Amino acid sequence: MNRQEEVELADKYIALFDEGKLTEKNDLIFALSLKWFRICTMYKIKVKTSSSTDGKEIHRVDRFKPNDAQRKRYIDGFTRDLILKARQLGFTTFEMVDALDDCIFNLHFAAGCIAHNFKSAKEIFRNKIRFAYENIPKAWIIIFDEIGLDFPKPTSDKNEGYVFSNGSSIHVGTGYRGDTLQRLHVSEFGKICAKSPEIAKEVITGAFEAVPLDGQLTIESTAEGNEGYFFDYCQDALKAQEQGLALTPLDFKLHFFPWFDESGYKLDPTGVIITHEWHKYFNKLEHELDIRISKSQRAWYVKKESKLQNDMKREYPSTPKEAFEQAIDGAYYARQMTNIRKNGRIRKVTYDPRLPVYTFWDLGRNDATSIWFMQYVHGEYRFIRYYENSGESMQFYLNKLREFEYVYATIYLPHDAEVTDYTQADNKTRKDIAADAGFDVKVVTRVPAKGEAIQAVRDILPLCLFDEENAARGIKCLDNFRKEWDDKRGAFKSTHRHDWASHGNDAFEQFARGFTEDLEEESFEPGA
Repeated sequence: MNRQEEVELADKYIALFDEGKLTEKNDLIFALSLKWFRICTMYKIKVKTSSSTDGKEIHRVDRFKPNDAQRKRYIDGFTRDLILKARQLGFTTFEMVDALDDCIFNLHFAAGCIAHNFKSAKEIFRNKIRFAYENIPKAWIIIFDEIGLDFPKPTSDKNEGYVFSNGSSIHVGTGYRGDTLQRLHVSEFGKICAKSPEIAKEVITGAFEAVPLDGQLTIESTAEGNEGYFFDYCQDALKAQEQGLALTPLDFKLHFFPWFDESGYKLDPTGVIITHEWHKYFNKLEHELDIRISKSQRAWYVKKESKLQNDMKREYPSTPKEAFEQAIDGAYYARQMTNIRKNGRIRKVTYDPRLPVYTFWDLGRNDATSIWFMQYVHGEYRFIRYYENSGESMQFYLNKLREFEYVYATIYLPHDAEVTDYTQADNKTRKDIAADAGFDVKVVTRVPAKGEAIQAVRDILPLCLFDEENAARGIKCLDNFRKEWDDKRGAFKSTHRHDWASHGNDAFEQFARGFTEDLEEESFEPGA
């Protein structure tokens, strides 16, 4: 029996149970053999109803009834599941009820959950696992006795997990290294990858390896930027899905749940102003996805976006691609990059052979050298390409410029271009090498404070166009250039994070400071 058949059969017994007609012992025993029946009848959860005047949430206790998204995820489940979704769909609640049920109905079953911080880990155990277990109706325990089953009881009850009398256990924490886990759920893995890459690596190499091929590994998160393990896993799974590839036990299956599939995300459209631009966005979605977005759904989205603004597409995505294009926590250019996308300034931008190309560099020795390629037209900066490599000489990069067969104007180098190139025996600087090769060179002076360079980039970005294909890596750098995260304080530091994204950003800073200074001083308009 597959899961679709199990759910359909269980639904019939759930209906009998609700009507008080599931009274025959044999029928009850069979119903209890159906996991979906148990999930939908045995467990209770806290359901948020409203917020009090002091901001505290008000809850009621209800029997757990999976929503449409949770039902679909259960039916379509695989051994390795990757859940990319809109907010507040309750997947962690579902996974914990599902895992708790495994522990109750199996001997020596080990389940685990990893959260993105200790506070969330404790809340997951207290509000989802312990609450569900402690609120199993006594009538069910009596039924167990009547049909000759021992109802498992906790022999160890700590703030992070249970150990049951049947030898099963369930624990919640921020990591795991130990014995085999039959089941592992990772909540908000995107946040872990974005803020704590080293912890994410530990989860991958430790906790994931504890789950055997026939075990259940589930990763669930909203999108948190276009880098890291979660992003990479989603991209691989999406490609496999689009190409119809057969999945191996080591592959992840992508489950995407957009905002418009949630029936509760609606609002009376009366009085809600939906602009032409918004209708254009919704109509485009309808055409591309072959869906229908009602007036009430549009009204809900528009009002929600007015509150969340830059975070809307991350928290309530329409497509997987859109989810990962959204603003990243701590990103310096979050607002600017969001507006660039809203205004369609990332698209096909072709090279115009009538105009010169300016290049802007960040030079690396042991790390990346990055180069932006730009053409200037009537006050608009068109970035037609971005190139990056590492471990190569200055001559290598100059040859690469020639390969693109552009007509070049000035190349803007950072202050360290006046340092000797370590690949040269004649002690020439990298500025000298570029000049000797026939390029017009300007060295941009070192910025007194990093904040000044960052602000210069913010100011100039609204006037920029980017080629979506040839400048894709550079766009990703600008998206991901962010503040350093402090794990101990749980907050962002005032300093920037030096990683792969900082190289593309530093090259762009040469443009934001060097080229614009030249425009002001020389009062010229190339391409005018």
